[in-house]
Amino acid sequence: MATIIIDARELRTSSGRYVERLVHYLQQLESEHEFKILLKLEDMAGWSPSNSRFTAVAAPHKEFTFDEQNGFLQQLNKIRTEAGDVLAHFAFPQQPVLYHGKTVTTIHDLTTLRFANPDKQPVVFKLKQLIYAQVIKKAVKKAQAVIAISNYTRDDLISYSHIDPAKVTVTLEAADRIDSPATPLADLQNKKFIMYVGRPTPHKNLPKLIEAYTLLRQQHPDLLLVLAGKKDANYERIASAAPNGVHFTGFVSEGELRWLYENTSAYVFPSLSEGFGLPGLEAMMHGAPVVSSDATCLPEIYGGAAHYFDPTNAQDMADAINEVLTDKNLRQGLIERGHKQAAKYSWKRMAEQTLEVYNKALKN
Repeated sequence: MATIIIDARELRTSSGRYVERLVHYLQQLESEHEFKILLKLEDMAGWSPSNSRFTAVAAPHKEFTFDEQNGFLQQLNKIRTEAGDVLAHFAFPQQPVLYHGKTVTTIHDLTTLRFANPDKQPVVFKLKQLIYAQVIKKAVKKAQAVIAISNYTRDDLISYSHIDPAKVTVTLEAADRIDSPATPLADLQNKKFIMYVGRPTPHKNLPKLIEAYTLLRQQHPDLLLVLAGKKDANYERIASAAPNGVHFTGFVSEGELRWLYENTSAYVFPSLSEGFGLPGLEAMMHGAPVVSSDATCLPEIYGGAAHYFDPTNAQDMADAINEVLTDKNLRQGLIERGHKQAAKYSWKRMAEQTLEVYNKALKN
C-alpha cells in the first residue's frame, strides 16, 4: 500500500474538470492505496470524499509563485516523510521543481508556450512562459510517468522535451451529459444562431470566427453568433470591435448551456491549438452539429463526427458553416455521428488507466 498525493488545486477552474472527474471516478475503483487530495483553502468546504481511503488536505499555495516552489515543496516533503511510500500526481505541469519524490505529471497541451495573452502584462507574461517551459521540461524528465490527454499532445510533448516515449501514457478525457433542465435564454428564443462556448484567449481564434460570421451573414442575414463564457478583459476587447449580430452571453448556467447546445444551428470550434477539445464533444453529446478547426488534436478526437475547416482562413470557415446550415443530410449525419463519437469516451476508463499508471510508477 502506498500514499498517492493528487494535486487538485485547479479543481474548480474550467480546466480543472480533468482532475475533478479523475478523483470522482478513482473513488469508485478497487485500490489498496491511500489518497490525499490537495485542495485550495476555498475548495475545502465544497469537496468531501465518498471513499474512506480519500482525504482532503488544504494546500494554500498559489500556482506559478515562489510559495509554490518553497511552501508547497515543504508540504509535499512533510507528507513524504510521514507516509513513507509516496507517489505525487501533479494534474497540471506546475509543481515544485526541487521535489524529488516519485511523480506522475499530466500534460494537457503546450499551448501556453506558443501564444501570448494580451490580457497580461507582456514582459511579465513572457518571463512566465520562459519559466513555465523549464518547469515542463524538468517535470517530465524527472517523473516516473507522464500522462497526455491525446495522442497529439503525446507526440508534441515528446518532440518538445525529447523524453523517452515509453514514459508517456495517453488517457483520453470524456464529455458529460448536463443533467440540469434546459433553461432558455430569453433574448435568443426563436432566433437562429451558431455558437461557441469557452475562453476568449488568442489561441481560441474568436476574431477569425467573427470575420467568418460577417461573411456568412451575406447569405444568412438573420443569423446570430453567440459567444458564451465569463466576461474578462479579452472578451471586452473582442466585444468592442464586434459587429451587430454577435451576442455575448457572459457566464451561463449548466441549464442555459444545455439549452444553447440543444438549440444551436451549429457549434463552431475555431481553435488554433487544443490538447483535447472537450467543448465540441460536449456539444455532440447534446445533439449539436459540430463545425471544427482541423488544427492539432481536433480531427483525432472528433473523427468523422465534425465538419472541418482551416482556422486561419475566414472564407473556408464561413463555407464550412454554411454547408452545415444548408445541407440537411450533412447536418443530420453530423448529429448522428456526434452522438456515437461522444459515447466512445469514458471518464471511468480514464481513471482506470490512471490507476494503472500509478501502480507502474510505484514500482520504478
